[in-house]
Amino acid sequence: MTDTRPRHGLYPLLLLAWLAAATALGASGRLAGLRPPAPQLILIGLTLALLLAGWVAPGFRLWLAGLNLRQLIALHLTRFVGIYFLVLYRRGELPYAFAVPGGWGDTVIAVGALLLVLFVPDLAGRRRWVLAWNTLGFADILFVVLTAARLALADPGSMAALLRLPLSLLPTFLVPLIIASHIWLYQRLRIALVREP
Repeated sequence: MTDTRPRHGLYPLLLLAWLAAATALGASGRLAGLRPPAPQLILIGLTLALLLAGWVAPGFRLWLAGLNLRQLIALHLTRFVGIYFLVLYRRGELPYAFAVPGGWGDTVIAVGALLLVLFVPDLAGRRRWVLAWNTLGFADILFVVLTAARLALADPGSMAALLRLPLSLLPTFLVPLIIASHIWLYQRLRIALVREP
């Protein structure tokens, strides 16, 4: 019989190992040397690997089920990185078409996450609020990813900042987690809404 009990310490350690590998890749300069669509394929591959693991790995699925809504939403506080996009636009290191809409969009989503995490004690009871925030956040991250890909394909140099530390952690670590977490939140909310009387 297979032991499917969640190993609570294993998955955070795997996430830390992934973060360390993504940091090492960014520090090595190898990511900066990749031409489109290679960085985009890395992001897509990592996102699909996360989603697949959540569907087929029983231990990982159980660990995810053990995370509460507040923990999944708190991950999106990292989207305050949008402020840095705006700073890099002002310095001429990121194009307006990516940095300004993406920067403001990510910042608004991060503020929404902060408000939900800090000021909504019963997130499960406010599922529709969480669903509205999740939908806006998912639309924003898809916009950011597609805009970055479009601009990188047209002019790879315009998006070079995303392939150097610290922003290289976006395609190699954070954005796959953010996209996957939106999908996991949809699953959690769908199950909860179906169970409502």
